[in-house]
Amino acid sequence: MTAFNSKLTHFPNPQADRDRIYPRRLEGILSISTAQETYREISNWPGYAVTELHDLKGIAKNIGVANLWYKDEGQRFGLGSFKALGGAYAVFVQLKKVIQEKTGEQASIEDIIGSRYGDLLSEVVVSCATDGNHGRSVAWGAQLFGCQCVIYIHRDVSAGRESAIAGYGAKVVRIEGNYDDSVRQADVDAKAFGRIIVSDTSYEGYMEIPKYVALGYTVMMKEIVDQLNGEIPTHVFLQGGVGGLASAACGYLWQYWEERRPRMIIVEPEAANCLQESARAERPVTVLGDLGTWMAGLACGEVSLLAWEILSLGIDDFMTLDEDSVAPCMRLLGSGEYGDPKIVAGESAVAGFGAALAASQCQNMAKALGLDGNSKILVIGTEGATDPELYQSLMAAAD
Repeated sequence: MTAFNSKLTHFPNPQADRDRIYPRRLEGILSISTAQETYREISNWPGYAVTELHDLKGIAKNIGVANLWYKDEGQRFGLGSFKALGGAYAVFVQLKKVIQEKTGEQASIEDIIGSRYGDLLSEVVVSCATDGNHGRSVAWGAQLFGCQCVIYIHRDVSAGRESAIAGYGAKVVRIEGNYDDSVRQADVDAKAFGRIIVSDTSYEGYMEIPKYVALGYTVMMKEIVDQLNGEIPTHVFLQGGVGGLASAACGYLWQYWEERRPRMIIVEPEAANCLQESARAERPVTVLGDLGTWMAGLACGEVSLLAWEILSLGIDDFMTLDEDSVAPCMRLLGSGEYGDPKIVAGESAVAGFGAALAASQCQNMAKALGLDGNSKILVIGTEGATDPELYQSLMAAAD
């Protein structure tokens, strides 16, 4: 395999402790028991199907590791992203609470989809800020469950992603600032107009609902454990963003496998590495600037405070991946070059994959991460071509 000229940065987490058992205080954020309840709920939704876990034997052999598994979220509920699990589930939970508060009744998925509470739910408005995929999930959930939806996007969100969100009946509001500015504007307007914020990031004064978003993501982790059929990865490379996915994966696998858990590695864009910088500072910090990156779903400058509670202790390493690696990784997955399945991977899907490939081909980085011929690597392909026009342009740019 031709080596990628990736400019990786690596920071080992000084707070990580491989012998530490999952702290009891973190169970209030994410626990196996609540994850099991979430799986029972979502697995009964219309359209639910387990997504593929590809065993990329050809690429694994060429980078000199034992296994490379790729969880392909490109078909999740037809939305093309793992975020279909999180935002929609949080919307569902909030609507159940509204029904209970107004009627005293415990509503089921059949009650809500069947319009038993249609008049009541039609008056509810959910809202969030998004880089694209989370907002699509919230909008889809609102449409499925029968409430209204207002989604905030920032200046760098593509027209294709805006159109996809609006296609689920949501009102879309574009602001001039970056992602973190859109989060603040959505929060201000929700308080002014009585909307329910369903965000995948938590901040002071807003801690409860993001727990349900992360719990939605644990459905994917249960599927992975089942699909591995007794195998345990040695390394898991996870996309960063605000930390929601990474905290769900880290928390679930930490509890499930305990002292046998894999080495957990977060990967971020160079311009939006708020988790890596927080690890350096040993506290949540904000990365300023326009956060420009092809990996649009990871263009976040502020850490989710709840996610950081788990990540600050459970993540072993923080890495960044340069922009020039994005298109070649997308093309490699799409080509089936080494006899592996051809996979449609969006630009944010390849962060963990690209870092795993580049690190395994760099002697110093491989040594620092403990990568060798016995390594069993898990990566999560978080999205398919959620912006088809951008996907095609990046695939062409890789030629």
